[in-house]
Amino acid sequence: MSLLITGSVALDSVKTPLQEHHDLLGGSASYASLAASFFGPVQMVAIVGTDFPEAYLTLYRKHGIDLDGLQIVEGKTFRWSGEYEWDLNKRRTLSVELNVFETFQPNLPESYKLTPHVFLANISPQLQMHVLRQVATPKFVVADTMDLWIETQRDALADLLRRIDCLVLNESEARELTKQTSLIKAGRLLLKMGPKYVVIKKGEHGSLLFGDDFFFSAPAYPLEDIHDPTGAGDCFAGAFTGYLARADRIDHDSLRKAVIYGSVIASYCVEDFSLTRLASLTEPEINERYGRFKSMSHFDVG
Repeated sequence: MSLLITGSVALDSVKTPLQEHHDLLGGSASYASLAASFFGPVQMVAIVGTDFPEAYLTLYRKHGIDLDGLQIVEGKTFRWSGEYEWDLNKRRTLSVELNVFETFQPNLPESYKLTPHVFLANISPQLQMHVLRQVATPKFVVADTMDLWIETQRDALADLLRRIDCLVLNESEARELTKQTSLIKAGRLLLKMGPKYVVIKKGEHGSLLFGDDFFFSAPAYPLEDIHDPTGAGDCFAGAFTGYLARADRIDHDSLRKAVIYGSVIASYCVEDFSLTRLASLTEPEINERYGRFKSMSHFDVG
């Protein structure tokens, strides 16, 4: 089944203690769309400027991403730069240039309006709602958010939460939105805000999945070498939603598998800068790591 993804597309500059790279492909829509493309067809809704490299458009197309919803307008593409500290869990934003993204008003092509599965990647809740209103009969809607929108657009975010099926956010965002230090309490409170399911991402410590009668705790895939954590959360959410679109069912088993596939794709993403690793990733590699993940996490006390 097709999956519609809207979010940002950016040109990133990323600095770690060991390396520095400029004009990398970035943005929530880029990471989520490539991650989801391993599970089925993706329709991307985003905006870029005329400076956007043709090589990145080629990469999207190579992964079967439909670009009819990608606006290419006169001007410069959204740019972000950031620097990571030694443990790579802490980063600071050095600069943000919205450029053409500042006036982004996503209008869906007619062929997108009947898409059953939707992932609203990290953009303002007002834009997320604008896209969602254009989808005729969405079957399952997942949305991501961030601390900026919690601080500045809480009412719009509250409206969105009542319209979606699943919310994905990280642990600091869950605590900020609920004012709870306990992630278990935070997850339960978030369910009361509207979504049927909530996923709280904990980075290298895994993730928590909540439902009214359902709870699942998953570790992260253990890695020795991490080069660039940028976009890992977007990859998780994109793969999570992509797997559910392919399964075309929402039950406890499919949700658990979606979480693990999200962790697997995210683990590959951080092995190199930007989307370099995902660009060469193969289905056998995904299946091999999924199997290893399952083996490492399984126990049966009998």
